Amino acid sequence: MPIPIVNSIASWFLKKRFHQIELFIKYPNEVQNELLFKLLKFAKDTEIGRKYNFESIKDYREFNQRIPISNYEEVHPLIERSRRGEQNIFWPTSIKWFAKSSGTTNAKSKFIPVSMESLEDCHYAASKDLLCMYLNNNEDAQLFTGKSLRLGGSKELYKENGTVFGDLSAILIDNMPFWAEFSSTPSSRVSLMSDWEVKMQAIVEETIEENVTSLAGVPSWMLVLLNNVLDKTNKDSLFDIWPNLEVYFHGGVSFNPYAEQYKAILPSKDFRYYEIYNASEGFFAIQDQNNSCDLLLMLDYGIFYEFIPMDTYKTPDQKVIPLSEVELNTNYAVIITTNAGLWRYKIGDTIKFVSLSPHRIKVTGRTKHHINAFGEELIIENAERAFKSVCKQTASEIVDYTAAPIFMEGKEKGAHEWIIEFKTPPKDMSNFEVLFDEALKTLNSDYDAKRLNNMTLNSPKIHSARPNLFYDWLKSNNKLGGQHKVPRLSNSRSYLEELLRLNEQ
Repeated sequence: MPIPIVNSIASWFLKKRFHQIELFIKYPNEVQNELLFKLLKFAKDTEIGRKYNFESIKDYREFNQRIPISNYEEVHPLIERSRRGEQNIFWPTSIKWFAKSSGTTNAKSKFIPVSMESLEDCHYAASKDLLCMYLNNNEDAQLFTGKSLRLGGSKELYKENGTVFGDLSAILIDNMPFWAEFSSTPSSRVSLMSDWEVKMQAIVEETIEENVTSLAGVPSWMLVLLNNVLDKTNKDSLFDIWPNLEVYFHGGVSFNPYAEQYKAILPSKDFRYYEIYNASEGFFAIQDQNNSCDLLLMLDYGIFYEFIPMDTYKTPDQKVIPLSEVELNTNYAVIITTNAGLWRYKIGDTIKFVSLSPHRIKVTGRTKHHINAFGEELIIENAERAFKSVCKQTASEIVDYTAAPIFMEGKEKGAHEWIIEFKTPPKDMSNFEVLFDEALKTLNSDYDAKRLNNMTLNSPKIHSARPNLFYDWLKSNNKLGGQHKVPRLSNSRSYLEELLRLNEQ
């Protein structure tokens, strides 16, 4: 199909969709409330719907009081019954697919239900919206002159009791319309290879001759692929291989630690980066502006949102609020109710609102991925902003990192212990440690208070990791590719101890 025709079709869809987006931007609370009661009505005759008498729920207050907040461990028995082929447990239409996700906090696999409604009205709708927003902001875009290089964590799908499970990206590829195959690379055959390292080389071979105009995937793993492409072709810039490359759509992990490395291999001020916020449980937010890392919360994908202020999280005073009550720059745990039958489910992420009209957010970390062994409440956002500042000051670059507490023993004070893999190490590690400590004090008043005169915390202890340490750790735990990522911060020392042992071998 000629490019002008494709662009015309895209423009038509764009105008139609933007009217709907403007509706939820203008009336966010009304759209969310209407969506909640649509979900309750649709699922009223399921086992869950009968148990909590969905049909009699008349307002949000009743919904809040009657249905408990849940995590994966609590809904696991129902999901296991569904995986054995039982239907109408938590969602009325057939649940055939389950996205297998190990996450980063637990080695035990999670199986997240995926309904046809969540596929069509959430995941696929979001993919279209992402393109719409990008095209709306960049009228000169030439995406359709070439292909999108997509990098998922796809492995083969497994069938069991009439249901199918596997990586979410494998489920999305398996259900993708046939025409989508022509606009993306690598082929489904290569994308669904199970051996990550074999697949990586196959992707390189299959894509270097293509006209790639966009990239899509998790920053950490995409960087591995792109460096392999440069090694294979003996080039320094990706534009020497794909001259029409114009945008990278990324999500899954924070982009901040990788930004400078991408700029080095994509040396153009005109190249664009677009961030998304999605997970196996759903697609939540999309960057809707050029040159901004704020994400527009998408309110009409069949997901009803609630939030727990992190200063009350897991305390006797814990409170759960709807979108209408959120405030700016407050750290919230995210609770979702979805069109795949997850009811008031904690996804484990934390976000803050940077705008309320429209509702734009930043992802700040994980509910389990922070260090609060001494009341310091150190979150991932603090760490990554500190690293960004200090790396700029010391002309260094970071590949990966993790940290954990050094617990108090006897009269010894506590501290934070870090292991960092550098691409470009600082010339003076002692100076790096001092600058990093000072940056954290500036960014986090609780940390600053605990560090005052070494009152509670001693200065941080930093180890420099050998090359490929984190890659080897992920490989040893069968977590190469896709959404798998290194746990950044933890109140437990288990990850850190494993990495330190591996670093010494």
